[in-house]
Amino acid sequence: MSQEIAVVGSPDFTTGFRLAGVRKCENVAEEEKDEQLDDAVERTLADDGVGIVVMHADDLDHLSRNVRKSVETSIEPTLVTLGGEAGSGGLREQIKRAIGIDLMDE
Repeated sequence: MSQEIAVVGSPDFTTGFRLAGVRKCENVAEEEKDEQLDDAVERTLADDGVGIVVMHADDLDHLSRNVRKSVETSIEPTLVTLGGEAGSGGLREQIKRAIGIDLMDE
C-alpha cells in the first residue's frame, strides 16, 4: 500500500504543498489553532494512508501535551516540521527517527 504526505497548518502554509500535488491537507486558520489544531492532527495521525505529516515547527506550541507527545513519538506516520527554531539539528533527528540511522554520523 502506498502512503501519502499530509500537511497540517494554516491555509498560507498548506497552499504551496497543494500546488506541489499534496492532496491531504488539513487547514486550520491562525486564530483557530488553539481550538482546532489538536483535532486536525489526530485525524491525520489516524489516517492509514498517511506516511509523513508535515507541520510548521511553531504550530507544535498550539498542541495539547498529549497530542504533541503523540506526534513527537509517532514512527508511522513520521512528523516532519519546517521553519521555526529547529534548524538542521531538528531535521537530523527527524530523519534519524524516521529511518532508524543517523546519516550524518561519521
